[in-house]
Amino acid sequence: MLMAGMAQAEVWNVDTLMQLLAQTKSSRASFVEQKYLSAVEVPLESSGELLYLAPDRLEKRTLKPRPESLVLDKEVLIFERQGRKRSLALQSYPQVGAFVESIRATLAGDRKALDRNYRVELQGKRERWQLLLYPLDAKAAQLVNQVRLSGQRDHVEVIEILQGNGDRSVMEVTPQSGPAPVVGEASSPVAVAPN
Repeated sequence: MLMAGMAQAEVWNVDTLMQLLAQTKSSRASFVEQKYLSAVEVPLESSGELLYLAPDRLEKRTLKPRPESLVLDKEVLIFERQGRKRSLALQSYPQVGAFVESIRATLAGDRKALDRNYRVELQGKRERWQLLLYPLDAKAAQLVNQVRLSGQRDHVEVIEILQGNGDRSVMEVTPQSGPAPVVGEASSPVAVAPN
């Protein structure tokens, strides 16, 4: 009986990972992203901050090479660059919504949301895991072939996106300490690793 309980406690699967990730209610991190584009010989690099507030707010504030922000608040995606804002209702763009949901649902530990849009696979162990997401929708798969999220225990460290045209991006995420982010806080960075 004791051995069965120990074996059960060591189970590592998608549900276990989702339960672990769902415990994080807010997080803050810095990021460095490399974009590998077929039209450019060297990768394009950007860096900035990430902020996550469970269950449905995710912000990406790029600081270099030029400031811009991408804010996902519930079902609205807001993009701002050079003082110009643009809003996008995700329900009007289901393929974009599915892609955005891959990251948000993972951070929220929302298995049902992932299963609605992706075939989900988990590799590795609790100490070093990789979550592979394959779009179920054919149109979404033309945009994004696969999303790979890698991490340790309850936080994401790398987000890799393989696009349908062969381009890819790799974002390395580093946890930041500090007070929990506040909704609407103008200077909030965006995070993916728990405080």
